[in-house]
Amino acid sequence: MGNQVEREHLKSDLILPWVIVGMMLAMLAAYIIICHTVGEQLQQPLPEAQRVLVRTILYVIAIVTFPLTNLIRHIQLRLNQTMPCSPATQGAVATAKSRYLVTVIVSMSLVEVVGIFGLVMFMLGDGFNTLYIFTGLSALGLFLYQPKVSEYSEIIDAISAQSHE
Repeated sequence: MGNQVEREHLKSDLILPWVIVGMMLAMLAAYIIICHTVGEQLQQPLPEAQRVLVRTILYVIAIVTFPLTNLIRHIQLRLNQTMPCSPATQGAVATAKSRYLVTVIVSMSLVEVVGIFGLVMFMLGDGFNTLYIFTGLSALGLFLYQPKVSEYSEIIDAISAQSHE
C-alpha cells in the first residue's frame, strides 16, 4: 500500500515534464496544421537537386540525432545520480525533480528539432510526405524519451544515499 502511495507521489512530481512533452506534441501538430492551412504561401521552392541534397543531409542528421539523444540522456541520468548536492539544497526530491526536468527538456528539445526539419523541408518545396515523415520521427522520439517514474525514482534513491553517507 505504501509503495503505491509513493509511486503516485512520484507520478505527481512528473507533471511538469509531461507538460513539456505535451507542448512538444502540440508544436508538432501546429507544424502540420500550419502547413495544411497556409502551406502554399510559406513555400519558397528550391530547385529539385538542391532540395534532394538538403533533404538527404537532414535525414542523416535525424538518424544521428536519435542515438546521440540516447547517449546524452544516459549521461545526464548518471550525472543526476552522481553529482554531489550542495548543503543548501532542499532535499533529495527537490534536487532530483529539478535535475530530471533538465534531462527531459534536453531530450525533448533534441528530438523536436527533427520535426522542425519537416517544416523546413516543406517550406523549401517538399510535399506533405516529407513533413509527415519528419514529424512522425519526432513523435517517435518524444515517445521513446518520455519521462519515466523508474528513472526519476533511481535519481531520488541515489541522491538520498549520497546524503546519508
